[in-house]
Amino acid sequence: MKDKKTFVLRIDQEMYDMLEKWASDEFRSVNGQIEWVIAKQLKDSNRWKASPDKKEKTTSSSKNPES
Repeated sequence: MKDKKTFVLRIDQEMYDMLEKWASDEFRSVNGQIEWVIAKQLKDSNRWKASPDKKEKTTSSSKNPES
């Protein structure tokens, strides 16, 4: 597993409650949900650079979408 950076996040209670409900709906922890949201936004904004082995899997699977 990759090393993960630890930091404190200050968030108001109402937003936390919404995140907690959303995470529960998707069977994730709040921390996992926050990581997923950040990763999704990084990918959607083309700021996430996939590792070469992940790019290869994506490229090969996109060539034949029926497989």
